[in-house]
Amino acid sequence: ELRTPLAINRTLLEVHLSDPGGPVELQQLGKTLLATNERSEQLVEGLLLLARSDNQIVERKPVDLAEVAERAVDQVHGEAEGKGVEIRGVRAPAVVQGNGVLLERIALNLLQNAVRYNVAEGGWVEVRTETGPGQAVLVVSNTGPVVPAYEIDNLFEPFRRLRQERTGSDKGVGLGLSIARSVARAHGGRIIAEPREGGGLVMRVTLPT
Repeated sequence: ELRTPLAINRTLLEVHLSDPGGPVELQQLGKTLLATNERSEQLVEGLLLLARSDNQIVERKPVDLAEVAERAVDQVHGEAEGKGVEIRGVRAPAVVQGNGVLLERIALNLLQNAVRYNVAEGGWVEVRTETGPGQAVLVVSNTGPVVPAYEIDNLFEPFRRLRQERTGSDKGVGLGLSIARSVARAHGGRIIAEPREGGGLVMRVTLPT
C-alpha cells in the first residue's frame, strides 16, 4: 500500500520526462518531483527494514551527521526562507555507523518542526553537529513559543502534539518526532528535548560512534 502509489508516480514522471518536446519549466518540475518521490521510496524501504529487523539497524555504513544535516537544511531552506527563519550553525564532522536515509529523516523531521513552530518575525534555527567521547551529536535549537517542561514528553507520542496554537492543520499528523525517536533508538542512541529559555526548543540527538 505504501510502495505502489510511489511506483506509479515514478513511472508517470519518467514517461513525462522522456518527452524531449516538453516545456523547460515542466521538465525541471518533473525532475524535482522525481527526486522527492525517490526520497519517499527510500524512506518507506528504510522504515520497512526497521520494522522487519525488530527495530535494530542490521546493515550499518559510515554516515557523517554533518552531511546528513546539510542535506536536511537544503530540503527545508525554501520553507525557512518563506517564513523569514534564518538557519545557522557550525556542522563539524561526526561519523556514526548506521542507515543514512533514516538518519537523514531524523534531521529533516527536527528541522521541519523547528522551522514551522517558530516566531512570526526574526526567528532562527541553529543546527550543530559535534563529537564527544564515543558519541556523535546533532543539536537543533530554535526560537519559538514557550513550551512548558511538562508538555515535552507529549512531543514524542504518535498522533499527540502540543496545544492547538502550535499545531495548525497543515503541519502534519504528529508522527515526525515519534519516527525520529524510534530511528535514534534503533541506532543505539536517544533524543532529548528541552525547553529553550525565552521560547522554542533544544533537541539533542546522541548516537554512539
